Amino acid sequence: MDLRKLKTLIDLVAESDISELEVTEGESKVRIVKSGAPAAQSQVVMMQPQAAQPTPSVGMVAPAPQAAAAEAAPAEPTGHVVKSPMVGTFYRSSAPGSAPFVEIGSVVKEGDTVCIIEAMKLLNEIDADASGTIRQVLVENGQAVEFGQPLFIIG
Repeated sequence: MDLRKLKTLIDLVAESDISELEVTEGESKVRIVKSGAPAAQSQVVMMQPQAAQPTPSVGMVAPAPQAAAAEAAPAEPTGHVVKSPMVGTFYRSSAPGSAPFVEIGSVVKEGDTVCIIEAMKLLNEIDADASGTIRQVLVENGQAVEFGQPLFIIG
């Protein structure tokens, strides 16, 4: 599924009274569930085609990112938060063994590349949306990230 379509679906669910949306396109299946939090964040679960996997296990797996986000929210420091624009895998550098794009204390300008998120076999460079100094890196290299998840704090 095209990332733009996915982003559009997430925005539609977030802005509407719909609490859940499931779309099947070919062998891919996307399920978007609006959380009950006051911020009305959406959660996206992309499932790979597996005939042996029962549907209830997907429902049990889905709340884990919400719990992690709820634990991380109170400890969020002040500063500008760079958030993930998509679901995927977070990488700090362009290749294994390469130096990270940014470190804590790095000075960045708006538009500088700060990381890469791999989504559906595509590597997407993520740019800083504000200028400043990297105060915190909130995600580990190789970690799966959700749409809207905080990645960096720029002070």
